[in-house]
Order: sequence, then structure tokens, then C-alpha cells
Amino acid sequence: MAASVKVGILNDMADFTGDDPSGPEDGVPVPGDITGWIEREIDALREAGRLDAEVEFVHAYALGLPSGTAEALEHAYRQLAEAGVSLIVGPAIGDNALVATPLAEQLRIPTINWAGAERARGRWMFQHQVGSHEDESLVIARQMASLGRTRLAVIYDLSPIGTRHLKHLGGEARVLGIEIAAKEGISPLADDVDDAVARLLEAAPDGVVYLGLGLSAPPVSKALDRAGWDGPRIMNTAGLRGYHGDFAHACNGWLYIDMHSDANTTLRAVMDRIDAPCRQALAVAKGHDIGRLVAEGLARASDFTREGVRLGLEQVKWLPAAEGHEGTLLGFGVHDRGALHGRYLVVRQWLGGETREVAA
Repeated sequence: MAASVKVGILNDMADFTGDDPSGPEDGVPVPGDITGWIEREIDALREAGRLDAEVEFVHAYALGLPSGTAEALEHAYRQLAEAGVSLIVGPAIGDNALVATPLAEQLRIPTINWAGAERARGRWMFQHQVGSHEDESLVIARQMASLGRTRLAVIYDLSPIGTRHLKHLGGEARVLGIEIAAKEGISPLADDVDDAVARLLEAAPDGVVYLGLGLSAPPVSKALDRAGWDGPRIMNTAGLRGYHGDFAHACNGWLYIDMHSDANTTLRAVMDRIDAPCRQALAVAKGHDIGRLVAEGLARASDFTREGVRLGLEQVKWLPAAEGHEGTLLGFGVHDRGALHGRYLVVRQWLGGETREVAA
């Protein structure tokens, strides 16, 4: 009989109540679900004869921060632990990854979060970076410097995401000789930001930066439009929200940090293989890379205990990533818990509802 392993999928962006961890009925779309991508990469290794274990997926759902609570996230994590999983994939929001990290260490469950909080790492907590508070802020500062901007106005969420980004943006700005001329903190759920934007513009900046989760970004953009601001504006990976709904049009003209490049040959090969439209490039890149990390970690595990899976993940190295610029690599190590290595952040811009890569 083939070995078996349980993999927990922790979705921190869906609110399903009740005690049944199976979640919604079959056929109901779930935001943020990456199970299909993981199954695809497991099937590829199974066909290659590298993995013959039966993999059972166990789902847990929580409406985590900022709309929900840290308690909901902790409940979902413990739900998976009690189900006997050997690996947890999630959460996806940086603030929730910070909540989950001490739980992973306490319960000794290898966990791969796909969020932007670099501090959400540990012996048991691995990170597939969907951005980074530290790295994104550096890229933003350098992009504005390349445009000749020396006085930035910054509006940021009053949250761990926003304040952490602000700290690192300020540090890189000082290195580059850029002044943070004004800064305003707002609620991550802010709707009326006209006064905050007006105070920013009183400082006569030559560039505007938004840092946060992105829910407050469209109101910021509209307030800048109403004020007649026509200078360059840039945001962190909050701009990834442009792939859904009206965000791209509400934030037209904004530069932002993305995770995929049009020139990445690994991504292009995957897109061709599954015949995916260009609009799905980010989802394909992210899904492929997370799925490959999980599949390779299981294939390299000596056994499917939690300790065995942790050691298996540490052996995943130097795989070509579909995310980032050409040459970006995937992998972990004995002390390395960040999956993406190289130029994995890409500056893009929303124009007319479409994303366009900006020359490095």
C-alpha cells in the first residue's frame, strides 16, 4: 500500500462558518484557493515516478486580518493541526502570516505562507514571498529615483504591512538622497481620504507612494485625481488587486510591484502548456511556483512525518521560477526560509485596465 500524507490548505480570505472544515459545497468558487495548482505539480511528479504517495487535502477557512480577526486565523490553523496534517500551505496575507508563525513554531508543523511579511519565517515557517515589506520598498525607492524624484509624499495603512513598508522605504530613500516630504497614515479600510491626501500635497511632493494592503488604494487614487495631481504615483504589491474587479481602472496610471515578467521563459512555457490567456500570467506564475515547492518538498521527504516534510522542503533548491525576471530561482535551505531568489519583483503599470511591464 502506498504511503499517504495530509496537506492542509489554510485560506485566510474566505468566511465559512460552522465546524465542518471542508468548507463550501462543491462547485462554489473560493477566493484564494490554490489547491488545483498544487495538485497539478503533484501529478507531474507522480507521472515522472518521483512521488507515489496518496495526498489528501484538508481545508480550513478564516476571515483573517484586516477585515476579520487574528483569532479566526488561529482557530483555522489549529483546526488543521488537529486534523493531523503534515504540511500547511497558507496564509496569504502578511498580517495573518505573522499570526501563524508562532503557531507553526509551537505546534512544529512545516508551513509555507505565501505573503509579503519577511518576518513570517522560522524553523517551521517557510515563506513563498508574494512581495516583501523590505524588498518592495527598496524597489519603489529606486524606481522613483530613476525617474528623478527627490520629494516623496507617502500615504500608508496603519497596519503591520503599511508601517513596515514605510520604515524600509524611509531607509532606502535616505541612501538615495530622497526626502520623505510628507506622510499620512490611514485605516486599511479607509473610504474618505481627501483630507489626508490634501495634507500630503501641501508639501509639494514630486512623487506619491501608497503602501498597504490595497483596500484603501482606490479612494487614495480618486482623491489624487480630484486634487488634480498628475505626477508619478507608485504602490507596493497592493497593485496586484488590479487583476480583479474595478481596481485597475480606479488606479489607472499607477506603477506597482508585480511578480511576473513577460520575458520569463519558465512562465511562458507553462502558459503555453495550459493555454492560459495573458491576463492569467500572475496567477499561473504564483500557482506554479507554490505548487512546485509543495510537490518537490513531499517528493524529497524521507517520510511524511512533520519533521520529514520539513527536511524535504529544506532540500528543494535551484528550481527555475515562473515568477520574477528571467533567472529567478526557487528553493529553501537549512537556514533559508525564503523561496524566491534573484530579481523576483517586477515593476509594472496599470494603463487602461491592462498591466504593462516597465523597463528595468
